Amino acid sequence: MRISQVIDSDGARRVVMRDGAVARLVAGADTTYNLAQEAILAGQSLAGVIAAHGLAEPIDLATALREGRVLTPIDHPDPAHLHLTGTGLTHLGSATTRDAMHAGAETLTDSMKMFRMGVEGGKPAELPGVQPEWFYKGNGTQAVAPGAALVSPSFARDGGEEPEIAGIYLIGPDGVPRRLGFALANEFSDHVTERVNYLFLAHSKLRPASFGPEILLGDLPRDVRGTSRILRGGAVIWERPFLSGEANMSHSIANLEHHHFKYALFREPGEVHVHMLGTATLSFADGIETREGDVFEITADAFGLPLRNALRIAAPEPVLVRAL
Repeated sequence: MRISQVIDSDGARRVVMRDGAVARLVAGADTTYNLAQEAILAGQSLAGVIAAHGLAEPIDLATALREGRVLTPIDHPDPAHLHLTGTGLTHLGSATTRDAMHAGAETLTDSMKMFRMGVEGGKPAELPGVQPEWFYKGNGTQAVAPGAALVSPSFARDGGEEPEIAGIYLIGPDGVPRRLGFALANEFSDHVTERVNYLFLAHSKLRPASFGPEILLGDLPRDVRGTSRILRGGAVIWERPFLSGEANMSHSIANLEHHHFKYALFREPGEVHVHMLGTATLSFADGIETREGDVFEITADAFGLPLRNALRIAAPEPVLVRAL
């Protein structure tokens, strides 16, 4: 079962449920956020609340996506209360990609050290295991709808894709995180800046990200296989498979969740978290230099519709600080 958010033909926000090929509007549901809050308060699953609402007329999701009417599959009424965060070096093979960006720095790079820590202690029999690399991308103002452009700031040295899976969470009134499910994500980053010095990682991650179009309810499949590609002028210029799911990861999902939500500031009631779980596949590692107008496409059968976003470069914006 997958859910998404759209603008319907009348211009109203609606929630869509898809179980198989047919997608239908959820009766009386305008946002995923409200449905999830309802489920928490009722002590029910999200699927149970959707069943109680019932389903209305069918909708052609692919057409809605082409027409720019598909939203991120969850948002928050106040974007400041949605957090975009992520972890790195969590996938088998991710260290090779990262290590190549800093080759020659030392015999054993910090990236490889952290990766080995994850391999040795990222899937503990009892939590907690070793903590992963963690980074902050921004709040809901940085969340980009499927089909919309990922805007790279004018000062960026690169705008590159990172095909990932994101866990989607809502914090209940009791401060307990509830996971709705998982979605495809493009954890857009500046890899050239990161390559200059590993300590620039935080700068490289302060970029927009896109996720969706659909949330897969329930657990993440152990073996997720998808494709990441870049199109230029309608032609594919780069394409590689990507793997995710715990069978292809050095950390368990539970361990990654523990080390994110162990911080009390991430357990504020009513807040939404989109937590990206890492990748091992980057076009940058193959020497690809992206250009404005390139289209990133991330697909995986388990997640339904593809996630596509074009690259756009922002105009220079002078920043002036004034004293009061």
